[in-house]
Amino acid sequence: MNSSARIAITGLGAVCGAGLTLESIWESIQAGRSAIGPLTQWNTGHCPVRHAAEVVGVKPQTLVEDRKLHKFLSRTDMFGLYAAQAAIKQSGLLGYREQLDPETVTRFNDQTGVYVGSGGGNYCCNYDFFPLMSTTEGSLQNFGRELSSSVNPMWLLTHLPNNVLCYIGIQNGFKGTNGCVTNQCVGGVQALVEAAAAIRAGEAQRVVGAGHDAPIEPETILHYHRLGLLSEDVLRPFDAGRSGTVFGEGAGAVVLESLPAAQNRQATILGEFLGSGCTSEGTGILAVRPDGDGLRRAMEQALADAGVTRDQVGLVVAHGNGTRASDASEALAIRRLFGDRPPPVTAFKWAFGHLIAASGILDVVMSLVALRARVAPGIASLHTLDPEIAPLPVSTAPQPLTKEIALVLCRGFGGMNTAVVVRASAV
Repeated sequence: MNSSARIAITGLGAVCGAGLTLESIWESIQAGRSAIGPLTQWNTGHCPVRHAAEVVGVKPQTLVEDRKLHKFLSRTDMFGLYAAQAAIKQSGLLGYREQLDPETVTRFNDQTGVYVGSGGGNYCCNYDFFPLMSTTEGSLQNFGRELSSSVNPMWLLTHLPNNVLCYIGIQNGFKGTNGCVTNQCVGGVQALVEAAAAIRAGEAQRVVGAGHDAPIEPETILHYHRLGLLSEDVLRPFDAGRSGTVFGEGAGAVVLESLPAAQNRQATILGEFLGSGCTSEGTGILAVRPDGDGLRRAMEQALADAGVTRDQVGLVVAHGNGTRASDASEALAIRRLFGDRPPPVTAFKWAFGHLIAASGILDVVMSLVALRARVAPGIASLHTLDPEIAPLPVSTAPQPLTKEIALVLCRGFGGMNTAVVVRASAV
C-alpha cells in the first residue's frame, strides 16, 4: 500500500432537512436556521419525542428520477442515491468518460469503485408485517398462509442494506472495488476511509464514498428515548442545558480520486483527503469514557496518517451530538490533544439533526464547504457553554479560518471513534 499517495476530492453531494444542495444547506447554517421541528411523518400524539429534522416537501422523483426504481428503494436509499449522483455530477466523471474510446472506457469503469455506509438498525423494514400480525392474532399458520398475498413481494429488495452501493454501480457502470459498511454512526465516514484506502492500495483510481440513513421512525425514537439519549426539542452541543440529541435524515457523498488521475483529466480539485484514524474504547455498547481517551487516540492516528501536526489544523468539526456524556468527553479529548489553544471548534448537528450512519460523512462534506468559505459557522443553539467543558473555542458567531486543514470527528455505539483529516485548497 502506498500510504503517501495523494488523494484529491473532486465531488461533493448532500441532502438533509436543511436543504437539497450544498449551497442551501450552507446558507441555512450561516443564517442560524435549524431544520429541527415538529414531526410530520406520523401522528405523534402518543410519541415521547415529537421533534426531528425531516426532509420535507420533496417528491421521490426529485431524489431518484427513474420511477421504475421507486418500488425497489426505501426512503434512506433515495437519499443515498441522490447525494451520490450530486457528487458524481460535480466531479465531471461521466462527462469525461464520454470522450474516451471504448477500450479506455472499460478500464475507466473497472478502476472506479463504490463504498457506502448505511444504517443497519432501522425498524421500518418490519412495518409491512404489522397489519397481517394484527389480523392473524398470533396464529403462525394463518400468518404464513396469508404472507405472500399481504406483504409487498418486493420487501426483501427494498430493504437490502447495500441497495445504494448496488445502484450507484448499476446506474453509472462503475465496476471496481466496493464495500458496504454498517457500523452505526461511524458507518458513512468509515466508508469514506475505506474508499481512500482502496485508492492508496492501487485497487481503484477513483471511488465514490457515501453514507445515508433515515432513523426518524417510531420504534427507533422510542428506544433512543428510553436510553435517555434524545432531547425533546432542541439539539444544543456543548451547552450547559443540553439534554440529548435529535434525529435527522439524509445523506452525504464524496468523490475521491488519485491525484494523478484527477490532474490527467483536468478535474476541478476541491481539496484533499489527508488521513484518518479509528479506535474503540472497549468499554461497552453505550458507555463513553469520560476522559475522551478513544477519541483522542483516533485524532492522533488521523494526524499521523495525514502527516500533519496539530498546529496545522485550522478547524475541528466536533461530533457534537448534544448528549451530556459525549459532549463532555469530546471537549476533554480536544483540549488534551491541542492544549490551551485549540483551533476554532464547530459542529453541525444542531442545524440538521443526527443522521446516524450519514452523520460523519455529511460533517466531512460541510467541513470542506466551511474551509473553502474560510469560516467556522457558529452553533446557533449554544447559549451558555457548560462550565465543565470550558475552555473550548466554540461560539454562536462565525469564526474566521486562517488555515486550510480540518479535523472531523465521529462517534458511535460500542465506543467507536473515527477522525478524518481533509484539506480544502487547490492542489
